[in-house]
Parts: sequence; C-alpha cells; structure tokens
Amino acid sequence: MCGRYAAAKNPDDLVEEFEVVAVPQKALAPDWNVAPTKDVYAVMVRPPREDKQAEPRRELAVVRWGLVPSWAKDPSIGNRMINARMETVAEKPAFKRAFAKRRCILPADGYYEWYTPEDGPKGKGGKPLKQPFFIRPADGSSLAMAGLYELWRDPTREDDDPKAWLMTCTVLTTTAEDAVGRIHDRMPLLVERDRWQEWLDPAGGGDDPRHLLVPAAPGRLEAYPVSTAVNDVRHNGPELVEPLPLEESLVDAGGGSADDQPSLF
Repeated sequence: MCGRYAAAKNPDDLVEEFEVVAVPQKALAPDWNVAPTKDVYAVMVRPPREDKQAEPRRELAVVRWGLVPSWAKDPSIGNRMINARMETVAEKPAFKRAFAKRRCILPADGYYEWYTPEDGPKGKGGKPLKQPFFIRPADGSSLAMAGLYELWRDPTREDDDPKAWLMTCTVLTTTAEDAVGRIHDRMPLLVERDRWQEWLDPAGGGDDPRHLLVPAAPGRLEAYPVSTAVNDVRHNGPELVEPLPLEESLVDAGGGSADDQPSLF
C-alpha cells in the first residue's frame, strides 16, 4: 500500500511542472510526512467552480486524502479508502464511479514503505522492528501518482456553507516491480507525462483507462533507509527524507551481505 508520502514542492513549481492554469486559494505548507486524512494537492481537469458551463481546465486543487464515496453516510469511511487496487478499481462500488469520470494526479516527492529485516532486532512484545525507506524518482522529478477524487455532500450543512462539500482522493496501487518489491509488495501507479491529458480527461481512456497506467520502469526509482522518526506523524521536516547510513539502519542490524541489502538498488 501507499500509506505515507512526502509533498514539499512549492505550488508554483507544480503549476509549471504539471502545466495547470488555475490554483486553489488555499496554499499548503511543505509536508514531508503526508498521512491519511491530511489535505494534499491534486491535478485534475474540471470546469471553473464559478462557471460550470465553461470549458474544463487543468487545475491544482486541494483535496483530503482518503476517498469518501458520494453515497457514504459520513466521511469516516475515507480513513479506510486511501488506496485503490488497480486489479479491482473498475468493479469496487467505492471507486468505480470515480474511476470512470473523476481521475486525478497526486504529485509527490516520493513515498515511504516499511521493510522488516530477516533476523532483525525486536521491539516490545517480541515484534520485529521495521525500517522505513524513502522511494523517489532517481532524476529528482515529481512522482505523478495516479489518483481518483470524489465529492461528498455533508447533509448536516446548509447549501451556502463553504464546508457543505468535501473533496477527497485515493492513490491507485499495483504489484511492485522487483526492486521496490523487496521492500513492499505494492506500490503507487504512475501516469507518464504523455498520458496526463488522457488520464485526466473524463472521456479519455475508453471503457477501461487502466491501460494508461504503468508501474515505474526498472531503475527509475531509488530507495534508501531513513530515520524511524517518520513513524510518528507529528514529526515533519526535510530531515525525514535524508538518507540514513546503512550501518545505522535496522537493515544492517539484521545482518546479511551487502548484496542482500534492499538499500543498495
């Protein structure tokens, strides 16, 4: 799954990189520890809010991570909807309507996964300790994660209440490619630049737009161990994505030869 990521780029940089023509009034602070239910940026194609009859445009929007289907009785269901599996997204009731018409791109600097070293150190209760890894594009570009968004109407609020509508999102995932799969068996799906417009277009991709998505090509991503401080969502700063020397990581503490260490791919 993808349950934590970093998104620290300036929105002006995202405007240029993703070629958007409109930005939200609310600007988000850099976030090196994005967790479910936090607000995040999403790139989408929609008509301007002030003129629904106008031509759709590519915009940068603020959404909450954890998709709330339009039919949900309350928004708490979103806590369990942070990921949608590629294999079943077109059939699952919670995702199929958004997959057909409300697709987006979720820009990220990279994402975190947790690896359990064999014969590694144990914590309280004898449970194996996990080593967090940061996984990012090797070329420094943004990770264009494939996402879905949905709109939910809060029935307890008046029509003119600015909080009457909640916009939420989820990240699409797939089986991890071999190298990243050594850390975790799932990874976010990516949208390549030449397919952004078709993916974002509600009419794009035909009956099943999954063919527009790909896992990261082998060698495109790099992964390295980082501090366990990322385990606590209260910690947030650029130090969370700083590489941790192998000898200080739980991977090294778990033993094994250098060729076996997932930090070296």
